[in-house]
Amino acid sequence: MTAVMSFCGLCLLLVLGKAVRTAVPLLQRLYLPASVIGGLIGLVWINTFGKNFSSDWYASWNDVPGFLINIVFASLFIGSALPRLREIWGLAAPQLCYGQLIAWGQYVVGLALAGLVLIPLFHVDRAFGTLLEIGFEGGHGTVAGLSATFDHFNWSRGRDLGYTMATAGMVLGIVIGMALINLAVRRGWVKNVRLFSEQKAYERRGIYPRHAQPPAGKQTVFSDSIDSLAFHVAVLGIAVLIGYGLKELLFLLNQVSPEGVQKLKVLESFPLFPLCLIGGLILQKLLVTVRLDVIVDHGQIQRLGGAALDFLVVAAVASIQLDFVAANWLPLLLLILAGTLWNVFCVLFLAPRLFREAWFERSIAEFGQSMGVTATGLLLLRTADPESRTVAASAFGYKQLFHEPFMGGGIWTSMALPLVITQGNLFVWLISAGMMFLWLVFWFLVLRRRQNG
Repeated sequence: MTAVMSFCGLCLLLVLGKAVRTAVPLLQRLYLPASVIGGLIGLVWINTFGKNFSSDWYASWNDVPGFLINIVFASLFIGSALPRLREIWGLAAPQLCYGQLIAWGQYVVGLALAGLVLIPLFHVDRAFGTLLEIGFEGGHGTVAGLSATFDHFNWSRGRDLGYTMATAGMVLGIVIGMALINLAVRRGWVKNVRLFSEQKAYERRGIYPRHAQPPAGKQTVFSDSIDSLAFHVAVLGIAVLIGYGLKELLFLLNQVSPEGVQKLKVLESFPLFPLCLIGGLILQKLLVTVRLDVIVDHGQIQRLGGAALDFLVVAAVASIQLDFVAANWLPLLLLILAGTLWNVFCVLFLAPRLFREAWFERSIAEFGQSMGVTATGLLLLRTADPESRTVAASAFGYKQLFHEPFMGGGIWTSMALPLVITQGNLFVWLISAGMMFLWLVFWFLVLRRRQNG
């Protein structure tokens, strides 16, 4: 009965989170997702009254995020059109450059702070600095996906610290993001903003009226053969299977690799979820090649991925071990502060110099993503540019094709943690600083000349 009770408990928290958000105007104004609110309710309940209830209600919540993140990443590109790279590079290149600078900068800031201050003064783990990018740029899903890596290196508390970073990043991303939008309105940087006070009551509550409820997707197969939703779940499962096959290949490759490569422990500890993203891309390309892409609807896939993310977040937040957080509250606070200042600096200083048009709209979307999840970035973008009158939405979307496979839970995020543990902070810091320099050179020599031309 443990699985039933745990599932029902998560469902109850999600509904409670939605009910509380609907009833409390402050939470509506903060745009906090119901999954975060429900997770915080669960966190308080477990640590206050948990001993009076059977542990079966929450015993398996720790395992839920690590599984669901594979579904989230597998769903990113399945069912969507794969445009030609030449067609999207011109629009996505500046956005990609900016996003990469933010992500690599989080490693530079986090590892520098850890090496110079947090490790000497507070004796935190040597990988503590990586939590900035893992929690902020990656979010709850990335932390969950790296659970096996944390366990592999006997640093299971890193998972709880990462969840805390991700929760703080999501809340601060929304709160500070809205403050930046209000600043942009006063300074005249944006003109199409739709503020909270201008929204209708049902928009504030987040509930569609009966006459305006949009479809969740299209049915692509007849239900007398297989239910369309079940079919799309199976498609996601195949994408995960491809990712799992790639992980097994990495394991075999590690067995035949030179001893120096094996000592890095990158291949054997590489997580599954970024490979599921690649699995989704491979599957989508295969469907297009054999002209069967018509049987997969991106809307249904996105709804399944969104549902997985909501359950992931509520389980991740509710299962945070507060004793680990309490023991490291000051180093965490300093890391959160440093990461937040870096992201705000990028919006106010880097973005106006890097983007030729719609600099604020494009940077506020990246701000939201780099402190929470992609949905946070889209939320802030819709507030700053509700009618998509600028290129920001298209540039932000296209940029994900190049950015997601590497940062914020991609290949480098998966490699950086074991590299810091096995090779040290300075090694990874030098790589990160070098990549920042290369992207700055790319902006100076390529993008700036193209914009000026």
